[in-house]
Amino acid sequence: MFQPKIPTMPQPAVTPPAVVQPTTITPGTPAPAPAAAPPPSRPVVQLTPGTAVALVGAGTAVVLVVGTVLVSLLLAVAVTGALVAVCAVVLRSLIMSDVKRR
Repeated sequence: MFQPKIPTMPQPAVTPPAVVQPTTITPGTPAPAPAAAPPPSRPVVQLTPGTAVALVGAGTAVVLVVGTVLVSLLLAVAVTGALVAVCAVVLRSLIMSDVKRR
C-alpha cells in the first residue's frame, strides 16, 4: 500500500514526417519602403529648486503617513494580544475556582 508506484511514460504516437514541396518564387515589383517617421520627442523635465523642495516635502509626507499607519497597526496587534492574555487568565481563574469548589 505504501510502496511508491512509478508512472510509466506512454509511448508517443510516431507519424511519418510530412513531405514539403518546394515552391517557386517569381520576382515581382518590390514593395515601396515605408516612409521613415520622425522619432517622437519626449518632453524634458527640468528640476528647479522649487520642484525639488516639493518632491522632498511630498516624500516626507508619504513616509510619515505610511509610518503612522504601520505603527497604529502594530499597536492594535499589541493591544489585542494583551486583551487575549487577560481573558485567558480570567478564564483560567474561573475554571480553577470552579474545580476547587467541587
